[in-house]
Amino acid sequence: MKDTATLIKAVHFAADRHRDQRRKDKGATPYINHPVSLAHILTDEGGIDDIDVLCAALLHDTIEDTDTTAEELRTHFGERITSIVLEVTDDITRHWTVRKQTQIDHAPYLSHEAKLVKLADKISNLRDLLAFPPHDWATERRHAYVDFTSAVVAGLRGTNARLEAAFDALVARRVEIA
Repeated sequence: MKDTATLIKAVHFAADRHRDQRRKDKGATPYINHPVSLAHILTDEGGIDDIDVLCAALLHDTIEDTDTTAEELRTHFGERITSIVLEVTDDITRHWTVRKQTQIDHAPYLSHEAKLVKLADKISNLRDLLAFPPHDWATERRHAYVDFTSAVVAGLRGTNARLEAAFDALVARRVEIA
């Protein structure tokens, strides 16, 4: 019961923190759909049932994209979940090119749990790119994003074969990106 309560608490916390945010697609999809997608990918496709990993997936963008602090996550969710979230959080004070390169460079050194969250994040982002691309992204930028995610995932290989196969299937569809 405690695991279920913690998971629902993470859903609620993420929904509250992302309540006014929207994705960059034409329909301005509610942002909360993204972290929920990660948790679904992890459970349904990756076979992951570790509540801490699922909570970290739900909370993965709260520090990066909201006013949530690491201390706040520690208070509500403990050290393990917070640690996983921190591993996948970009330093938004740095230029986007530096942040992207840092993701590539650090991917092989993430914990197993953070690698799972990162894999689900890249799968979710590529699915959205194929189905609901950002309205202001030219084809070249979309293809560059596929290349970037592929470079990150190269450092995550050996983490979860099912998730990696799902990612590879999406990359194979890159010709659909227009």
